[in-house]
Amino acid sequence: MNKTDRMLAIVLELQRKGTLRAEDLAATFETSTRTIYRDIQALSESGVPILGAPGWGYSLMEGYFLPPVSFTAEEAVALLVGTDFVEKKFDSAYGQRARGARGKIEAILPDGVRKDAERARSAIRLIADEETGAGPEEKRRLEALRGAILEGRKVRFRYSAGMAGPGGGGRQSVRVVSPYGLVLTQGFWMLVGYCELRREIRHFRLSRMDELTTLEERFRLPDGFDMQGYAAPDDRNVRVRLLADPGLADRLKEKGTFYMESVEEREDGLLVTCRVRRPEELLGWILGWGADVVVLEPESLRERIREEIEKWRRRY
Repeated sequence: MNKTDRMLAIVLELQRKGTLRAEDLAATFETSTRTIYRDIQALSESGVPILGAPGWGYSLMEGYFLPPVSFTAEEAVALLVGTDFVEKKFDSAYGQRARGARGKIEAILPDGVRKDAERARSAIRLIADEETGAGPEEKRRLEALRGAILEGRKVRFRYSAGMAGPGGGGRQSVRVVSPYGLVLTQGFWMLVGYCELRREIRHFRLSRMDELTTLEERFRLPDGFDMQGYAAPDDRNVRVRLLADPGLADRLKEKGTFYMESVEEREDGLLVTCRVRRPEELLGWILGWGADVVVLEPESLRERIREEIEKWRRRY
C-alpha cells in the first residue's frame, strides 16, 4: 500500500472506530509506528482535523466526516456479490434492503467501473434457497427469529429432532427458547439459544421448526456472552466406524458430513470414522450411499440399518 492510499485508509479507520493508538494503526497497516506518526503529521498539515496525544491515541475532531470514496471494479464486485448473497440467503426484509443497497452502489459507479463489475459479477452465480430445497417458509422463520433476537423476546416452536431415516419421522417436542443468535453453516440456518426444556444452550435447525411463535416474555443475554466468539461444546461422544468402497474417496471429500473425523485407506476399502451424539444422526447419510458403505460399529446402528432395509424390502 502506497503512502497516499495508507493515509486515506487511516482517516477511514479513525472515522469508523473512533480513537486508535499509533500501535493499533501500525498493526492494521503492517508498518512501523514511526511511519504512522509521519502520516498523521502529513494529514494534519493537509487540513484533516486529527486530535491526539502520546499514550492516548488519535481521533477525528467531532463533526468531521470524509465524503464517500470511489470503488475499484474489484471492490464493487465484492459489494454487489455481497448484496446478492444477502438477498438470496436472508429473509425478505433484508433482501429488500440488499436490493436497495445494490441500486445505490451501482448508481455511484463510473461507467467504466460499472461495466467491469457487471462482467465479473455475471460470471458468479449464487444458487437461491428455492433451488436447493429450502422454501420461503424458512425465510419467514428467519425474519421472525431475527426480530425476536433484536427485541429480546422468547420464542416457542415445535421441533423435530430429525433423527429418523427414510420412512420415519423424527421425535418432536415443544421448545421455549431465549434466542441468542443465528448462524449460517454448511448452507443451513441454525438458531443458538437457551432451551428451557433442556436447561442449557442448544442449537436448532430452522428447517426443522414448526408453529414458530414470538412470545411477550423477554429475556436477557447472560453476562459475558459473545455470539461472535461463542463456540459450542463438543459433546459428540459416540464413535461410528464405516467401511466405504475405495471409489468413493473423492465423493466423500465433496459430500462428507459434519460428523466425519477421518478417512483411512485400507486394503479392503476406506475406513471412515465419525463422532456423533446418537448413532441415528448418521442414518440418512449412510443409507444414501447404498451398499457402497457398510457400518462396522456400533452394533445398534447396524441393527437400525437392517430394520430400514427390511422396510424397503417390504415396500418393494
